[in-house]
Amino acid sequence: MKADGFPVRAACAAAEVSTSAYYAWLERSTAPTEAEWDEALLVNEMVDVHAESDATYGSPRMTPELRRHGFCANHKRVERLMREYGIVGVTPRRSVRTTIRDDLAPPLPDLIGQDFSPGAPNKRYCGDITYVPTGEGWLYLATVLDLGSRRLAGWAMADHMRSKLVEDAIDRALELRGCRAGATFHSDRGAQNLSGSYWAHCELLGVTQSAGRVATCFDNSAAESFFSSLKRELVHRYRFATRSDAIAAITAWINRYNTVRLHSTIGYVPPVEWELHYHRQELQTA
Repeated sequence: MKADGFPVRAACAAAEVSTSAYYAWLERSTAPTEAEWDEALLVNEMVDVHAESDATYGSPRMTPELRRHGFCANHKRVERLMREYGIVGVTPRRSVRTTIRDDLAPPLPDLIGQDFSPGAPNKRYCGDITYVPTGEGWLYLATVLDLGSRRLAGWAMADHMRSKLVEDAIDRALELRGCRAGATFHSDRGAQNLSGSYWAHCELLGVTQSAGRVATCFDNSAAESFFSSLKRELVHRYRFATRSDAIAAITAWINRYNTVRLHSTIGYVPPVEWELHYHRQELQTA
């Protein structure tokens, strides 16, 4: 108002402050510092990253994502700013067991032995079945996860959890990966994975079956971890009126999981990017 020619004394009287207080505030007022500008830009980027992740990223994934965007920030600073500005990732809920044990099924060896470390893609797979609630009833999801790159290579969804569901999932992996001969598929000892029809299907594809111990989730923890992320970031946050709605949402999430979402086990890069880097290194050393 002073720049417009309005008297300072009259403006202070209207605002019910003294002129001395106004001039004291004017002396203290300065433009934002370079550090304050940098922090503001960083916070803006954090808000964008959080929105792009559908509000799922906490500080462990936020930090490397910011670095991928060209920002220099350590995890302590990111954690502080997320607290200050209310940027919060989703938290897990308690899981529910869905495995139906088949006591009459033939024994299978555990060829993985809780070794879920990354490595060559297209060699070792694991999978499991989970359920998703919808307004039309349960939707069941079977998965085939590549242990080498953590890429979800195959999946199938249906209103049942018969053996056909896991057969369809491994067939989906066949479409993406090609010949499965020589690969190992690891699962729990659920009835679907140990059924005669599924055993015959794996024999036809040249896939060697492997299974963990009964009631030991750690023997298939990679598959459990995938479902935990899916439930935390999608299923527990939305309600699906129909199975078709759930299938569309889960398919979109899986595509994002494979191509965009940072995975902690493989150094906070997306699985598809990790595979490309792995094959590039193979070519360089050939």
